[in-house]
Amino acid sequence: MGDPITYRPAPGTIPDAPGVYRFRDATGRIIYVGKAKSLRSRLNSYFADPWTLHQRTQQMVTTASSVDWVVVTTEVEALQLEYSWIKEFDPKFNVRYRDDKSYPYLAVTLDEAFPRLQVMRGAKRKGVRYFGPYSHAWAIRETLDLLLRIFPARTCSAGVFKRAGQIGRPCLLGDIGKCSAPCVGRVDEETHRGIVLDFCEFMAGRTEHMQRKIERNMYEAAEHQEYEQAARLRDDLMALRRAMEKQSIVLGDGTDADVVAFADDPLEAAVQVFHVRGGRVRGQRGWIVEKTEDLTIGDLVHHFCTQIYGDEAGENDVPRELLVPELPGDADALSEWLSQKRGSKVALRVPQRGDKKTLMETVARNAGQALAQHKLRRAGDLTARGRALEEIEDALGLATAPLRIECFDISQIQGTDVVASMVVFEDGIARKSDYRRFVIKGATDDVSAISEVIRRRFHRMQVEEKLEDEGRPKKFAYPPQLVVVDGGGPQVNAAAAVMTELGVTDVAVCGLAKRLEEVWLPDDPMPVIMSRTSEGLYLLQRVRDEAHRFAITFHRQRRSVRMTMSDLDNVPGVGKTRRQALLRQFGSVKRLSAASLDDVAAVPGIGPRIAQVILDALKGETTPSAAPANGRKRRAAASAEVIEPQPAEATVDDEVPHQESSANSS
Repeated sequence: MGDPITYRPAPGTIPDAPGVYRFRDATGRIIYVGKAKSLRSRLNSYFADPWTLHQRTQQMVTTASSVDWVVVTTEVEALQLEYSWIKEFDPKFNVRYRDDKSYPYLAVTLDEAFPRLQVMRGAKRKGVRYFGPYSHAWAIRETLDLLLRIFPARTCSAGVFKRAGQIGRPCLLGDIGKCSAPCVGRVDEETHRGIVLDFCEFMAGRTEHMQRKIERNMYEAAEHQEYEQAARLRDDLMALRRAMEKQSIVLGDGTDADVVAFADDPLEAAVQVFHVRGGRVRGQRGWIVEKTEDLTIGDLVHHFCTQIYGDEAGENDVPRELLVPELPGDADALSEWLSQKRGSKVALRVPQRGDKKTLMETVARNAGQALAQHKLRRAGDLTARGRALEEIEDALGLATAPLRIECFDISQIQGTDVVASMVVFEDGIARKSDYRRFVIKGATDDVSAISEVIRRRFHRMQVEEKLEDEGRPKKFAYPPQLVVVDGGGPQVNAAAAVMTELGVTDVAVCGLAKRLEEVWLPDDPMPVIMSRTSEGLYLLQRVRDEAHRFAITFHRQRRSVRMTMSDLDNVPGVGKTRRQALLRQFGSVKRLSAASLDDVAAVPGIGPRIAQVILDALKGETTPSAAPANGRKRRAAASAEVIEPQPAEATVDDEVPHQESSANSS
């Protein structure tokens, strides 16, 4: 592992100007390319304390052995040079947009004498116009089958086209009217190209013109008593409308835009883009991206735009408007660069309301589902799970693979409503029937809360081992091979101290810190660094994230019930609406109690009489009925009693078992 200090540029030698920089390894190969508005500020950030850097960035600066840069005049020039260098050198530490699958396009080969309509995958080429991408190739063929009646263009391969010309007989599509048969001279080159261009106009969203043209021709044929021709045009119009129904309008103003959304975790991000043309969704595409730095959503937007719209073959795909969840820091320069690519103004916007915001939320849900499916594909792989357990065994120096892993997480807000979660993974799969939730009382921070929950869990295990000998049912008697706590050194040391105190010596313990995804062991001053591509690290992250989700859910439930069952609940005349208005105005019951009569009466919907009743009740001058006024309040009171904080001393029933079915685990 190299030391960045050995090749750090001398102080004052880095210019404070826009530019592009390159990191090289010991062989001189370029491993990372980046751009900056200020080269001095950006490069100095790489030579800070390595342990404060993102894990992937830390790996990059320790792999590199030199850095150089080129100063440019503007940020737009920096964008252009950065894009060129990334394409030329393919640096291994740069973000790479790789498709999570190969998407098919509807392609029109305008570079041929008789253009062809076909399904095409892979890299785009010049002279071909693309529509899509589509989720499935059958969707393209279905669309073509509807439209060939109106636009009878060639769809056959070069070999079939040549053979039909040699024998002087068209194929079946020519006989049934779904091809104009240019192969046998039924239409000339100019006429056939006109048919293809009309098809492209329709697919580009200019459908109203085509509908009016067919309707006009239909009425003219009827006026001239050419009823067969009019009937054929009528059927063409119906087919055209059926094709349009399959592409419903999502933006009523006829917007041409790409809507981009992201879902990410510390290591990966899922990207989804909907291509909207003429207000209709014409295609959809997705990528899974490995995050190479501590990237914000704005950074991901920057990388997406430069890589997806930078190809020469993809210049015509640059939309008029780009809707994104967050603007990057160089939004103005990026917009100018995209405008140069398109040849007209390109706007980058964050939708705030209306149909565009709704569509953005839909795309974001698709991105979240894509990331979840990507993770599930890895989690469902038996070989990958076995490899993950072996990697954890090797990294932590365990005697055997940890077939049962338990992870603990704490959730609180400044010491209030402190709860803990315990999730269980067996053979790399969540075992939800063994999940537990703990109410913590007396702990003031995460370290003391971890100590309490670990003590309660393993004390329970020891108690149930004795109960098992007496033939009574067990819940906690089965010990894990590995305990994972959410946190770094302090949390791990606290958990290890409690286990040592209880005499638990055959269970390993480690911690996983969120910031740099470091694995910490007890009494070890340095963390264990697992490869970011490691299946073992991926499994530990899944366990940690599941524990965090489970703890957050329980904490929100308790906080919601506590806030609902306030001192205002039993005040006569104060229902849900008035209670919410009061809490919205004053923030808490304590501040409401200290308010004046006029201030309380000024709250919408309260008035002087109700204000006096409220203040008297809060100050104890009257005693409202203790019985809940209706069934909803009785149910709320009952739910509050169920989860009263449990005593810190472990008892047989001091944890709240989770009721989710294990059949849902995956």
